[in-house]
Amino acid sequence: MTDKENALRIIRFNNPERIVGGLPAHCLAYHGCNHEGYLGGGHHLPVGSTWVDIWGTTWHREHEGVMGFPRGHPLAEVAALKNYVWPNPDDERISNALYEGRRQFPGGDLFLAGFHRDTLWEKAYMLVGMENMMIYFHTEPDFVREVLRGIMDFQLAIARHYLSCGIEVAMCSDDLGTQRGPLLGPRILREFLVPEYRRLFDLYRSKNVLISFHSCGCVEEIVGDLMELGVNVLNPVQATANDQVKVRRLTQGRMALQGGVSTATIMDGPVERIVLETRRAMWRLGREGGYFCGPDQDLPFPQAHLDAVHQTIEAQGRYPLNDPDAS
Repeated sequence: MTDKENALRIIRFNNPERIVGGLPAHCLAYHGCNHEGYLGGGHHLPVGSTWVDIWGTTWHREHEGVMGFPRGHPLAEVAALKNYVWPNPDDERISNALYEGRRQFPGGDLFLAGFHRDTLWEKAYMLVGMENMMIYFHTEPDFVREVLRGIMDFQLAIARHYLSCGIEVAMCSDDLGTQRGPLLGPRILREFLVPEYRRLFDLYRSKNVLISFHSCGCVEEIVGDLMELGVNVLNPVQATANDQVKVRRLTQGRMALQGGVSTATIMDGPVERIVLETRRAMWRLGREGGYFCGPDQDLPFPQAHLDAVHQTIEAQGRYPLNDPDAS
């Protein structure tokens, strides 16, 4: 069975041969997707660097090994929206990068994927400021709707570029959880965000494109919304923020999961503990399919610790799985 066929069987809960770490994919990204500016800038810059991205958000990199943080918000004031100039997704300075990525696609046993980083919510608070957004949901709902619609109009136009390239997977992301629960209440999520997500996801679903969605934090209360929207893969299912057994029960047979191995365990070790935790994650989340195993966050782990995760998946991830705690 090829890697691609096995991954499709994982997503479809259709008797995969083995658990793997993720979709084998070549990912396209437009210029600005990773917070670059027209004149350069990005998270590769030295600590202390400041730059402005294509949306007009100002970024500052403060710590080595950590991405920069948004420090200047062009739509912090409601009145600023009147004269705000949205980035043009058809501007070749933005779109050329994804077509260059398409030219580099080797084909073979890989999916072609398109990246929508900061799909909606995160892009909104980068433009407006998180505290401002939390207030404006209640005091300026029409402003919030206009901002969210402008962001999604951009994402839809980018999606059409990706579709013209023939992508098979859309990689979307918004961190919607805190360590203890959802960041936004269900009314806010369903009234403001879900209708805009639906515009994008329905386009992809109409073209038979798979949808992967990333959200850090506790996602237990929103998995139903994500499944209803048509998400095929959810990651990273943080071990310290979620009742993973509950999430698996809610999503079994309907939405694949990815991640799930505790970052703290991988970081701290020792190797024997990492091996056991990886085996437990595979049993807990993947014994009936629908699971890509890996760390629940992407951090600079000790290489030997990360190798232990990958080697355990390779050695113990073939079906049928064995219960690591069975006597």
